[in-house]
Amino acid sequence: QVRLVESGGGVVQPGGSLKLSCAASGFTFSFYSMSWYRQAPGKERELVAYIDANGESTNYADSVKGRFTISRDNDKNAMYLEMNSLKPNDTAVYYCNQGWRTFQSWSQGTQVTVSS
Repeated sequence: QVRLVESGGGVVQPGGSLKLSCAASGFTFSFYSMSWYRQAPGKERELVAYIDANGESTNYADSVKGRFTISRDNDKNAMYLEMNSLKPNDTAVYYCNQGWRTFQSWSQGTQVTVSS
């Protein structure tokens, strides 16, 4: 079965940086586009970024464009989200996701809190 385990979240100051990791298992990772979603309290779940199966094409939500970078390492079945210049409204639980059109709720997520 699909298993996705996020790590790397934490509490950071505004303007700080974090790198999130996602370890994938239970499926052929290199066959799938992958994505990062986030959900803040009282807000709708938001697609943050996605990456194609071979890691050559990426897209970002306008709210994070220029600050976040999605990447993957298919040899390690891993996906990453480098987050820079973090803002308080980036505070959310971040989830890695198989594909991008639907959110499968297969993972626990990792909490990112941006606060002074």
